[in-house]
Amino acid sequence: MEKPIEEDAVIESSSDSSDDSPNPIPIPIPIPIPNPSTRSADAKPPEVEVHLYRRGKGPVEVFKCPLGGWGQDQLEVQDILDKHGLKSIYAFNPASGRAAPIRFNGRNGRSLLTYRDGAVICVDGEPKDSWINPVTKILVGTTLLTFLIIILLKDTPEWIKPAKLFGGNFPPWILACVVIVFTRLRKRTLNILKKYGW
Repeated sequence: MEKPIEEDAVIESSSDSSDDSPNPIPIPIPIPIPNPSTRSADAKPPEVEVHLYRRGKGPVEVFKCPLGGWGQDQLEVQDILDKHGLKSIYAFNPASGRAAPIRFNGRNGRSLLTYRDGAVICVDGEPKDSWINPVTKILVGTTLLTFLIIILLKDTPEWIKPAKLFGGNFPPWILACVVIVFTRLRKRTLNILKKYGW
């Protein structure tokens, strides 16, 4: 029966043989390579400088915006829209004007395109529509149509005469305007409730 070779003897013999050989084989020593995507706690978070224009005029505001996402390279578009009252933003060049819209993920509000840390970007914002503008147009249009019907017809139709609802006299065109305003406000409140998870 053979005697098992001990590991210490093998190590010693290999070290003895390496001294005798003219060109010893170097043993590779692992060198840690720093990962650029990992950041230390005291490192500055990546951010871009945003020059915000409004309908091609400006820049209205210049601010720093942090980059988010897994790779810390996506623009927080939804935060910009909410903070500045915009419905959409576009890539912008002061010399040539507005370009393509900046697309973003609807779930997390981050841009689909990536940006590098320290970049300077120009965006053109489209303001949200005011609900006063369409309501004013509807009121003016309804009033003009009502007065035209009254002037053109000799006898006043029954539907123009005031209706008695809730114990008061309400002309039908006022009721129509109230319904339109209520519908628009309800649509906006539904969007707000969906936004906050209701």
